[in-house]
Amino acid sequence: MDFTPLLEEFAEAKQNGFITTKELKDEGKKVIGVYCGFAPWEIITASGAVAAWLCGTSPATIPDAEEHLPANLCPLIKSSYGFAVSDKCPYFHFSDMLIGETTCDGKKKVYELMGEMKPMHIMHLPQDFSAPDSFNYYRSQMVRLRDAISEELDVEITEEDIKKQIKIRNKERVAVRNFYEIGKLSPPPIWGFDMRRVIQATLYLSDKEEEIRRVEELTRLILEDYEKNGSPVPADAKRILVTGSPLGEATEYIVKIIEENGGVVVCFDMCSSLKDKDELVDLEGDPFDALTKRYFKHGCACMSPNDHRMEMISDYIDEYKIDGVVDIVLQACHTYNMESSRVKSTVQGKETPFLHLETDYSEDAVGQITTRVQAFLEML
Repeated sequence: MDFTPLLEEFAEAKQNGFITTKELKDEGKKVIGVYCGFAPWEIITASGAVAAWLCGTSPATIPDAEEHLPANLCPLIKSSYGFAVSDKCPYFHFSDMLIGETTCDGKKKVYELMGEMKPMHIMHLPQDFSAPDSFNYYRSQMVRLRDAISEELDVEITEEDIKKQIKIRNKERVAVRNFYEIGKLSPPPIWGFDMRRVIQATLYLSDKEEEIRRVEELTRLILEDYEKNGSPVPADAKRILVTGSPLGEATEYIVKIIEENGGVVVCFDMCSSLKDKDELVDLEGDPFDALTKRYFKHGCACMSPNDHRMEMISDYIDEYKIDGVVDIVLQACHTYNMESSRVKSTVQGKETPFLHLETDYSEDAVGQITTRVQAFLEML
């Protein structure tokens, strides 16, 4: 059976999600808007609310943002704020409450402005997860989030409610991880651009049981087609790991450039990618302890020192048989830009070639990036 139609359904998930969210809102459901993987889905949905991933990866709303924000700010922050202030993001429009997180100084300050538009709760993250008091501090933030949602939405959230959502989220993590790991095959059975579309789509599917079913079906169909017809990816395509800042519509063209010039992206080490699915939440004991332990493992560049991210990249290079690493970082994304030097050392320590690309949401750098990617792949 051809898996292409199901693949296209995932590609349209964001647009279809607008409609679904409106329908749920009309039915009386509450909507909580989130910007980051540090916002624990399990607690949000234990309230009965829908977790909506907010817009922020398009250049379209940056002019709206620059009426209020400095021009030399990270494009992700400007885009996110632009969507909010212009009311051009349906997910933001339908949100009853927003959750922010202190992953960078720019976000912290822009959340103050967003808090004037919608009820906003900030999760304050410890910057060194290895510090003795960090676990208790971050656990307290989990509890505070539960309390803030309960108060804002006027609902009771029990530990049993949270555990039920942990079970569902764990099932989703397993399904998506199994899909993701088809990239370990050589050659992989699909292009990385298509793989990424599926991974991103899972953010916008509110019915997680249905999402799990569809991801499992897609994985099965792809593997059946691979066994029967082989791969559309050339056997000599260079296997690339993409890491760096969050990748969105405005920068995903770089994946296309890689795959049009002799490479194939088999692994993404970015927000809401493989590292978000690697480990499950422990179902035994206190759910707040279990969630704190799991969300500690995000590997975000806001952490210092960020040994866990280096360990993950090192492991991915081995597991996915990586030929080269491409580090895509947004201009003015200081955390990821500063960490690129250490990522480079980690990658080259594995005797793996490394390419650092810095860009924004404009198309001005397409030609230069194309030239650099072509040269990098030819070197491989």
